[in-house]
Amino acid sequence: MTKEYVLEADFNPQERYEHLDRFEKEFWKKKKLEDMSREEWELLCDGCGKCCLNKLEIRGKICFTNTYCRFLETGSCLCRIYQHRFEKVPDCRDITLSAVREKPRWLPKTCAYWRLDNGLDLPDWHPLKTGRAASVHEAGMSLKNREIVSESGIEDYENYLVDWQDL
Repeated sequence: MTKEYVLEADFNPQERYEHLDRFEKEFWKKKKLEDMSREEWELLCDGCGKCCLNKLEIRGKICFTNTYCRFLETGSCLCRIYQHRFEKVPDCRDITLSAVREKPRWLPKTCAYWRLDNGLDLPDWHPLKTGRAASVHEAGMSLKNREIVSESGIEDYENYLVDWQDL
């Protein structure tokens, strides 16, 4: 029998942003990615879920599909198995500094890691700026309320290519 994973019932995405006063104000403007603590690094993730979209490399370019990993919880845009993702999904990518700098770019244009590494600031809707986890959804920058399809049963990912402006 396969062990199923679910988001903990009491998990609250907002909890990540309730104690920002423990961190240097706008630390992302003052530190290089490689100098951030693990906690600061994790706070950079805006919770959009776009890195959980399946991608294809076509002629040296990463093309996004609107198919998502079967472990993405589409209401919150969070991974149901985050702590166990590498054991359950062998091709799941860890967002490390080398992954951020990998060519061709496989992270969305809105990704905080990619933006900061390329000299750009966080967008105004980013939860680190607003103090609210929901701001990514309210700005329409997450997968929430988009036409997306679970990867389960998908054979021809080429039929699901998308060209969304924020990818």
